[in-house]
Formats: sequence, structure tokens, C-alpha cells
Amino acid sequence: MLSGKPYTLQNLSARLRDGSMTSVQLVEQSLARIHDPKGQGGVTFTRVFDKRAMQDARDADARRAGGGVLSVIDGLPISVKDLFDIAGYPTTAGSLVLADAEPAAEDALVVKRLREAGAIIVGTTNMTEFAYSGLGLNPHYGTPLSPWDRQIGHIAGGSSSGAAVSVADAMVVAAVGTDTGGSVRIPAAFCGVVGYKPTARRIDMQGTLPLSKHLDSIGPIANSVMDCAWLASIMAGEPLTVPPAVSLEGLTLGVPDQLVLDGMDDVVSGAFAAACELLEQSGAQVVNLDLPELLEIATMNAAGGFTAAQAWAWHGDLLNTRQAQYDPRVAVRIRRGETLSSTYITDLERARRQWITRVQAKLASIDALIMPTVPVVPPALKPLEQDDDLYAKTNLLALRNPTVINFMDGCAVSLPCQGPGQAPVGFMIAGLGGQDQKILAIARAFEAVMQD
Repeated sequence: MLSGKPYTLQNLSARLRDGSMTSVQLVEQSLARIHDPKGQGGVTFTRVFDKRAMQDARDADARRAGGGVLSVIDGLPISVKDLFDIAGYPTTAGSLVLADAEPAAEDALVVKRLREAGAIIVGTTNMTEFAYSGLGLNPHYGTPLSPWDRQIGHIAGGSSSGAAVSVADAMVVAAVGTDTGGSVRIPAAFCGVVGYKPTARRIDMQGTLPLSKHLDSIGPIANSVMDCAWLASIMAGEPLTVPPAVSLEGLTLGVPDQLVLDGMDDVVSGAFAAACELLEQSGAQVVNLDLPELLEIATMNAAGGFTAAQAWAWHGDLLNTRQAQYDPRVAVRIRRGETLSSTYITDLERARRQWITRVQAKLASIDALIMPTVPVVPPALKPLEQDDDLYAKTNLLALRNPTVINFMDGCAVSLPCQGPGQAPVGFMIAGLGGQDQKILAIARAFEAVMQD
């Protein structure tokens, strides 16, 4: 159903290796696309490191010429979300309120590990302010658009909006985002690329501006599952591992009866059904899974959940003195946590642990959960800008399915599953915490079937 994409870490690494392309050429192309006045670079990036990127590219080519390649991603251009510390710059997280903050003393740990592997960080990408929305609108730096039907203008999803667009528009080969309730997977789905949310504990958050310490995770966005696996291994400080695609024959994949299929539009419904049929034709068994526990999440988070409580703890003083500089739609969500006490968090922690135990028992009979990443195709931007109620309703809908996995402390991959010429649709494959290699292996098998 989908054709393979040549602009991957794997393919370009091979081209650097065989000498048919240099890192300098790649970075020149990357910067040209970012600075193209007809492109999306101006709203996709909050900061571009032109001079350093070119110098890093020259250094990478010199290493390669001398036989001293650092890793499989040495010399490849990558973007990072604007909430990772970059030494010498303030970490602004898509905001204006932090523009005058103290510059970071050192790179975030994931940025440091990427640089040590030879990755060329070309810039920081735009995002929902402070990562607090699944839609990607930003009134300060502009809103990146999905590559689909830009004449009308559809949102790229959030909060890692710029990250996904930087990959979809080939400004970089891959991007690094964060995911607290879907912020890697939603933009991946809306931009037709691959997004991987690892088990939260897999990748250290050191040097990353937090939203919720209970739910935050760091994950890659790229054009293939293998690319995501490469980047995750490097960012986790692990040996490079790429699980081989498993056979789909005999796998049991569960679609929850509750919640995740509600409110699907016709395009998503058709694409998801076609993808499930393709899985069954490849030997997998797609089964319905009774999972009423999913309906409990909204009740447990009704007062604001971990995100509101922990965002308020970080932002409270700043918001009380400089609220006029915040995106009003972000500020109002943070203020939901103003009355949430430490006792509230303790009680929610206990309820979550008990909930996860019950869900784990239900998932013992399947190999992975599957569901649409988002039940609708990318919404048009203008109506969301003009209507706060529509914005709030659409935000909850976009976050609904991905949030299940964060609350479960699980891992997931979103892959494109739309037919040719259709709006982008994400297909999510998910598992329990610690099942990353299994989920990546199933995702690789699904990806191969979709590209046949």
C-alpha cells in the first residue's frame, strides 16, 4: 500500500559509506530546505545551527576519509525538539517566557549521546508551548503544517510538531521529540511518518525540560522503524540493536472494544480496517479485546492528572508573574493543577499502579495492542485558531488513544497506513512497559507488509 522512502538513516548511511554522497552535501541540502522561503522551515525550526552544522559535516567527512567513523549515524543531519538543553542557549520550549533564561551549561544527555555518535544537530524544532497539547499550535513561532493538502492548511499534531514536519519535508533525516500523552505519535500520524514512544525509563530525561515526570518519555521520529530503533539505542546509551522483523504468522493482535475506535472518521476507519485485513492475510490473528479499564482513565484524570499537577509545580511562580507571555490555551491547562496537592498525586500513583496490574492481566493473551493512533485525519488549522471550544475538544480526541499507552507505562510505534493519495493515518502497535524490542519487531513486520 505504501512505497518505501529512500530518505532514511539506513539508506543515507550506506551512501556515505560507498562514497556516493558526503556529509557536507547532505547538510547543505538540509539547510537549503530549512531556509527555502517557499517551505515550512521558518515555522518548523526555532533555531538553526548553520555554521556549526557545516563544520560538524566537514569533521564527519574527514573522519570517514580516515576510517574513523563513530557510528551508523555519523554525519547525518538530525533535529531536536526545543525542550532539550543545547549548551550556550536558553532552553525555550516553544515559549517566549524563557527567552531570557540562563543559557544551558551543557547539552541534554540525549543530545550529548547523539553528538558522540556523530549526528549533526542542525537545529531545534518548534512545538506546542511547554509541550502541553496534542495539536501543535504555537502563537509565538507559528504553526507547522502537515504535508497533506497545504493549500488548505492542516495541523501537524503536537506537541512535537516541528520534529515531524522536519522529517516529512526532508529537512533532516530524523528527529527527536518527547511524548507525555502522544506528542511523538500524534505528529507522526498526522505527517505520514514513523514515531516511536519507548518505555519511559529506557531513555534518560537529563537536560530535558519536563512536563510530567510520571509520563514523559523521549522518542524518535523518522521514515522507518529501523531508523527509530537506531536512534533509540543511541539515545539510551545501549549497544546498537535493531530487532529483526518477526513473522506475522501466529501473532495475536488485540483491538480494544472500548474507547479507541470511537469517533473515527471515514478515512481512518477505512484505512485501519484495510490494515487489519492485511495483517490477517499475512497470518496474524486480529481479535477484539474486552478492556473496560480504558474507560477509567478519564475518570482518574478528571481533575487534571499527573500532567496538570506536575506542570503547575514547575510553572506556578513563573505563571503567576508572567502569564501574559504564555499561550493562553496552555496557561489555562497548567492552572488546572493549582489546587492539586501532593496527596492527590500519591492517590493517583496508587490508582495507576492498581490499574496497570489489571490491564497487564488482560494483555497476557495477546502479542500487542493495535488501534488507530488518532481517530481522525489532520484537522484544518484555521477553525482551531478561531474556536477555543473546538480546540479543546479536538485536543482531547487527538490525545485519547496515545494517552492510554503513557498511562499504562507502555511503549508504542505509530506507522502510516493510509492508501495512496489519502490523508495521513497512523496505525499504532503497542505493548507493556519493557516490551520495546518485541513491539519494534512487530512494527517492522507491519511496515514490510504495508510497503509490499
